[in-house]
Amino acid sequence: MRADFLDRYARGDTWCHRLAPRTKLWGLLVYLVVVMVTPLSHWPLLGLAACLVVTGLTLAEIPRAYVLQRLAWLLPPVLGFAFAGPLSSGLSTGWELALLIAVRSVLSFLAGLWLVNTTPFDPLLEALAAMGMPHRFVELLAFMYRYCFVVFDELVRMRTAQRARTVSHPSLWHAWRDAANLLGMLLIRSLNRAERIHGAMCSRGWTGRLPKSQS
Repeated sequence: MRADFLDRYARGDTWCHRLAPRTKLWGLLVYLVVVMVTPLSHWPLLGLAACLVVTGLTLAEIPRAYVLQRLAWLLPPVLGFAFAGPLSSGLSTGWELALLIAVRSVLSFLAGLWLVNTTPFDPLLEALAAMGMPHRFVELLAFMYRYCFVVFDELVRMRTAQRARTVSHPSLWHAWRDAANLLGMLLIRSLNRAERIHGAMCSRGWTGRLPKSQS
């Protein structure tokens, strides 16, 4: 897995990249609050929020294909959750709420995508800590960012080995069963790796706090 999978364009040199991380975090917080409290009846404000985030992505020179690819991963679960209400009521009610959930989710996701692709992760964590976020949560985010690539690499290797041992095309049931087994084995391997990593960190003087980066 590429090391820049999550924040591929975070080290650019546009006006958006040069903004202070704390300024961007406060701006994102205000944007999310406005989006979350705006009802669907005030659709011009939601349209303005959409134009704002699209403008931000354009000014940051984040490719459209990259944004659309990330949206393609988001839409299936979001649409499934949003339209659960109308489907449960026989398609008679709940459409307005479903549309509102979908719009808010997409706008919030695009705003978050803009943030992580205009701010390297280390300055972002430092800004979160300076804004008062608990250190444990900041450290958890740091470890998640560092080791999610390791977990994904492990998943790719396991998936490749599974495909190499599959002769015929499996049925849908067997595909679901194999995927569940794969995720279970990935969880076990991740826990074992976490124990080894923690032991290695303790042997190197880990004190439970991340050291501050030297500028």
